[in-house]
This record gives sequence, structure tokens and C-alpha cells, in this order.
Amino acid sequence: MNDTLLLIDDEPHILSAIKRIFAEEGLRIFTASGAKDGLEILAREEISVMVTDNMMPGMSGLEVLHRARLISPDTVRIMLTGHANLDTAVAAINVGEVFRFVLKPWDNEAFAATIHEALQRYSVIKQLRSGDEAVMLSIAQTIELKDPYTRGHCDRVAEYALIIGNELGLPAQTLADIKYGGWLHDCGKIGVSEFVLRSPSSLSQDEYSLVKNHCLWGAEVARLAHLPERVINIILYHHERYDGNGYPTGLKGETIPIEARIVSVADAYDAMTSERSYRKAFPPDEVLNILSSVSGTQLDPALVTAFKSRMSQENAPRLVAAR
Repeated sequence: MNDTLLLIDDEPHILSAIKRIFAEEGLRIFTASGAKDGLEILAREEISVMVTDNMMPGMSGLEVLHRARLISPDTVRIMLTGHANLDTAVAAINVGEVFRFVLKPWDNEAFAATIHEALQRYSVIKQLRSGDEAVMLSIAQTIELKDPYTRGHCDRVAEYALIIGNELGLPAQTLADIKYGGWLHDCGKIGVSEFVLRSPSSLSQDEYSLVKNHCLWGAEVARLAHLPERVINIILYHHERYDGNGYPTGLKGETIPIEARIVSVADAYDAMTSERSYRKAFPPDEVLNILSSVSGTQLDPALVTAFKSRMSQENAPRLVAAR
């Protein structure tokens, strides 16, 4: 079944302009000139992504988003507006769980990229809901294609996290969830543009804020896909710091779920032993020393000790990072 796009706007030329952008992409596109008609289409059809104007007669865009979330929770919602402000943004996020805002007039290329990201998000949720291991790993690998320097990162993070989990003697189901969480910890990056992810220079404050949101976006995807709580915790909290100075919520110490603390150690190790666009990879032994230096501030000391204990052994695994 082709992806479907629903456009709701009371201005016919807006609907026509958006349809032209996607004329050759094979999308099934539904249009509605009013909120009532649009919501009826949403209730009748399986809609992947909907775009609604914020200012329409009879019903506001916020009300449309709220009703749409109740009618079709999986549909990815985008607000189209010519009058964006902070209050509108906060309300749209809280009331309608909007995925993106598109400002009028828009750039066609940027608009198309936003829709493509939304379609990918919809697809990821649907596929993850199957609970199939191969599907989870495939999705993680697909997301990594957005940034060639992270090729294999999710798989290696899962392997390193399992080393820690096994050292701690965690139960089999917990280990399975840690593996899935390791694979999917960066799944929220489907909402971050390739331009930002591949930037060879330092990110601006706005770009960095966008990247930081991948934890929230990924956790939302995992919740909609009904993944286990431990997997959601890993996705949401793997950038928290042991000293409370991490993101997105500033949790501290053992209030951070242990599965997320484990993946934080694995993520840090693989990031430093992998080459990036702006630096070479660090030697494994040097990285283990760096982990010790941030033990108790960035990372859980007990988990760093467990990881170092296994990695310092003669038969320790040495995974090959992307070069």
C-alpha cells in the first residue's frame, strides 16, 4: 500500500501547490478544504501523514490536531502556519503532539524533506510494532545511513552494553531489552536532517538543540510502537549524566534507569573508538582511561568498572568501527 498524505487547508491554491511538490512520488494524496471534511477522511482512510493549516474557519488547527490524535494516533501530524509563535508551538506540541511546523511561504525542498522524514517515522512505528528482532536491527541500520560516520554504531553499542549486562549477571529478558535499546537508542534521529547530522563543523545552538531532541522523538516512536519500558528508557535517557547535568530531563545517579546507564557507557566507548568527520578514532586503551576519568560525573562508576574489567581481559571482544 502506498504512503498516504492528507492536506487540510481552506485555500485551494495552497492545496494545489503542495500536491505539485509530490506529483511524481507515488503518494496517495487526499485534500480537504475544511476541518470537518479532513477529519472524516482521516477516520475513513489509513493516513500516514497529515498537514493542517492553523487558521481555518469553523475549527482551529489546534482543535484539528487534537481530534486527529484521538482518531488516528499513528498518523504523523504537521502544522502549516503563517503566524508561528511560541504559544502556538507549545499548544500544538501539548495538544496535538505535532511532529513539525511548516511556515508559509515554504521552501519546496525543505517541505519535501519534512514530509519524507514524517513518512519514515510512520513506517518505523508500524514496523517496530511487529517486535521482530531483524526488523529492529534493520531500522537501526537504515537510520544510520543518514550519517555515514555512524555505520555499525548501533550494533556495536548493543554488543558493548551486553558485555556490561552479562558482567552484572542481569536476567535474560533484561539483556534482550538492552540489546534492542542499544540498536534503537538513536532512532529519534529520523527527525534530524542529514545536513545537521553530517555537519563537519561545530553545530549552532539551534542545531544542537535539534539533535538533543532525538531522545524525546525516539522515545515517542518507541511508545507508539508499544516497545518494552526498558527499551523506551534507553532511548529517552541514554544522554543523561550520572551527575545530573545530562539531557533531556537532568536525572541523576541511580534515578537514571540502569539500562540507560549501561548504554551510556557503551555509547561513549564506541563514539570515541570510532572515526568522526571532525577527528580520528582514539585507541581502545586510551578510551578506557577516559571512561575512568569521567566515572562518577558523566558515567556510573560501577558500570565503568564492570566494562573495564571485561575489556581488559586477554580475550576481550574488539569490534571493528567504521573508518
